Amino acid sequence: MIFPSAGAELDLLGLAEAYAYPRERWLRANFVSSADGAAYVDGRSGGLSSDGDKRIFGVLRVLADVVLVGAGTARVEEYKPARRRPSLAALRAGRQETATIALVTRTVGLNLASPLFTEAPPDARTIVITCAASDKELCAEAAKVADVIVAGEETVDLGAALDALAERGLGRVLCEGGPHLLGDVKAAGLLDELCLSFSPTVAGPGASRIIAGQHSAAQEMRLAHVLAEDDGFLFLRYVAQGQDQ
Repeated sequence: MIFPSAGAELDLLGLAEAYAYPRERWLRANFVSSADGAAYVDGRSGGLSSDGDKRIFGVLRVLADVVLVGAGTARVEEYKPARRRPSLAALRAGRQETATIALVTRTVGLNLASPLFTEAPPDARTIVITCAASDKELCAEAAKVADVIVAGEETVDLGAALDALAERGLGRVLCEGGPHLLGDVKAAGLLDELCLSFSPTVAGPGASRIIAGQHSAAQEMRLAHVLAEDDGFLFLRYVAQGQDQ
């Protein structure tokens, strides 16, 4: 910890305390960026990651009730169900052992034979979030291996989707992208917090930023803390103005 005050090195429980959710309904986004603003290298965000980034990634998943991700990002990054982390099991007392993965998709064009569906535990079954305009046959097939939430008519209504998740006891949301989903979350006024890992890498031209999609008004954030890693990575936690830290 180097801001708001310098402190000793944080272990996993220390990280969990630093990133604790302030309340039961909260949407946190977690992204990695190069020093020049790129969201990925060679098409994947993993090219910008580090050991410290992976530790924080794991802690954020343990703290979350549900991981919200766009179907395209889940496909490119080859998502699987969240894995158990025995060293942090106490943080999930009273909840299922792992966070549920929730995919946002308008088309429901999903690989239902992928591990994300076939290996999900019964108490953390993968959720598919779509809209009423999606293909009914594809939704019926998805419902055989996942829970399906219909939110919105022509496009996914993220506010309604978050309400539906909260009704299932999944109010602490971790949004992992991609850039278009983050853009939609921000445009809908649903972004409570942004966790940003800065990689000491200059990616060069070509890669997109961490946010994309429709234009929306700028949102002011407040810097809550900064962590530093010996290899030059910085981990910033921003909270929306007017929100409790």
